[in-house]
Amino acid sequence: MPHQRLVGKQKLMRIFIGSDDTYNGMPLFKAIVNHCKEKGIAGATVIRGIYGYGSSSIIHSSRTLALSQDLPIIIEIIDTMEKIGDILPDIEEMIKDAHGIITLELAEIIKYF
Repeated sequence: MPHQRLVGKQKLMRIFIGSDDTYNGMPLFKAIVNHCKEKGIAGATVIRGIYGYGSSSIIHSSRTLALSQDLPIIIEIIDTMEKIGDILPDIEEMIKDAHGIITLELAEIIKYF
């Protein structure tokens, strides 16, 4: 089902988690993107970081020689303010055990194909 074209000011949600975080036995980033798809969100993208740290202050690097690298993951989700507001409680529940961070900001959509 095609989405309506987004133009103008919309909402961008960024979620910062670790690559080892899970939700109901599934990688958390996949669970979040699948949830967004089910809810008809316009777009979601997962970006894998190569270096960073969070609340633990432990630096995670793609060059670290360890069995579990737990690399930084950023999930960017874009849609209308209303639709992002609708899924925000679900996302908060999904990341509560991951100690992730959620940010929200306005985004100016120039072109949406």
